[in-house]
Amino acid sequence: MRVLIVTAVAAERDAVCAAAADGATEVLLPGGHRLHRAGGRPVTLDVLAAGVGPAAAAAGTATALTAAALAGTPYGLVVSTGIGGGFAPGAPLGSVVVADAIVAADLGAETAEGFTPVTELGFGTVAHHPDPALVSAVAAAAGGATGTVITVSTVTGSADRATELARRHPGVLAEAMEGFGVAEAAAAHGVPVLELRTISNPVGPRDRAAWRIGDALAALTGAFRTLPGALAAATGPAPEAPPRSTSLTRGDPHVPEEDP
Repeated sequence: MRVLIVTAVAAERDAVCAAAADGATEVLLPGGHRLHRAGGRPVTLDVLAAGVGPAAAAAGTATALTAAALAGTPYGLVVSTGIGGGFAPGAPLGSVVVADAIVAADLGAETAEGFTPVTELGFGTVAHHPDPALVSAVAAAAGGATGTVITVSTVTGSADRATELARRHPGVLAEAMEGFGVAEAAAAHGVPVLELRTISNPVGPRDRAAWRIGDALAALTGAFRTLPGALAAATGPAPEAPPRSTSLTRGDPHVPEEDP
């Protein structure tokens, strides 16, 4: 199975790659993006630091998915990941969160009655729901909680904003900036998506002294060490390839040529 992992920044990418015992090799993509590929096992992980925010995340994800499809090596799963803010008490510092809903928290309009999501204006979508069995398997393997992860374009910096987001999104556990963009690109390509976050700071007033970025990056490495086993448990063994037909001959336009 081939899995595309999308982070925002290089530190997150490197934390994911650290889960691969054999290291990773670089693969250049169109537009200057660089994949870090950790293969050599049943699950090949291609890790891309696509940039900060939902637009950069969507563009980078779409580039990688298109390149893989054109090469005839499509991905079976896309994972948006990195560190993020946690909503108390469900997501303490250093914990792992796996999204059962990936939600655009600020895609819509401000009205006299408050925020209105874009869906109520008659456009698009604001939520993607990963496969529940896959979410459960990945969370169980990583020792994580499951709940809503919201995508914002502006990181929360006040208690009032944190309270408002928690009110609008019951069950929210984490806030990040890329998941919805990754999910939109994955959906456009018909590829399943997950979001996994490790918690570096509480959502609320910005207090950099309270952030635990190193602990969250270490937790990210630990979570991705468990991912191949979780995927195997959730999806089962790969189906055997069907036997090749002997009724077609070399040179038939439907039979790929092979080296002699």
